[in-house]
Amino acid sequence: MCLIAFAIGVSQRFPLVIASNRDEFLDRPTLPLDRWQTPGGQEIISGRDLRAGGTWLGMTPAGRVAFLTNVREAEPKVAAFSRGELVTRWLESHSDAAAFASLLEKDSQRYGGFNLVLGDVQRNGWTWMTNRSLASSSGLHFETLAPGVYGLSNAALDTPWPKTLALKNALRASLEQGAIAYDDSWQDPLWAALGDRARAPTHDVPKTASREAMEAALSSAFVQFPDLGYGTRSSTILVASRMLEPIQDKVLRIDMEEQTHFHKSADEIPVASSISFVV
Repeated sequence: MCLIAFAIGVSQRFPLVIASNRDEFLDRPTLPLDRWQTPGGQEIISGRDLRAGGTWLGMTPAGRVAFLTNVREAEPKVAAFSRGELVTRWLESHSDAAAFASLLEKDSQRYGGFNLVLGDVQRNGWTWMTNRSLASSSGLHFETLAPGVYGLSNAALDTPWPKTLALKNALRASLEQGAIAYDDSWQDPLWAALGDRARAPTHDVPKTASREAMEAALSSAFVQFPDLGYGTRSSTILVASRMLEPIQDKVLRIDMEEQTHFHKSADEIPVASSISFVV
């Protein structure tokens, strides 16, 4: 996944909102948003990468959440493990973030560069981890996140790339509308921002040592790079809403909607999948 904006603890009505685009090679086999089980029996709600078996954004029925992006590097190392398994490892575990980081630390450099955000909607604890940080001598940097609106692309948390800033601004606008909205129209700015195909001006295009044409193609929120067979494969919005009336002691309603893109025609309509449940 290559672009995410998320709000934690900003809105009383919506304690968690995530908006994300997953960019990937178009021929990489993938399943859309659904309920599925790991070999160990843990139910996960997410899309799924069929090549490596992991996911890029997932949640358990009990409210554990994780999502990730890769870190774009000039000379990426050959990775022993798939980054997508980091999400499922957190969702399958019962440890807190510090214990999880301790377990991950010894293997962190065996993954390609990653940003991993993990938490639990019931405990309201959120952590960002990365294995590409100059601030950490151990190779794994992690920090607890305060309430706020954050953005991630293929660099460190809140690196001010144009598309990251635009999606964060759309999230703030959506939350303002959501405070008084009676339907899902408050999410419209988010969907519009996720679908924005406009590339950044040349002087604002990030410089990560990739080819200039590639950097330009990747500078839009919605990526279309047919020459490489690469683009935005799915767009997802996850919303945790506080319910007025608890249901059997469950106080949050989770709504996940995913739009799957196939890049077969200019006017194609994405295929939508949605799942709702309470925690």
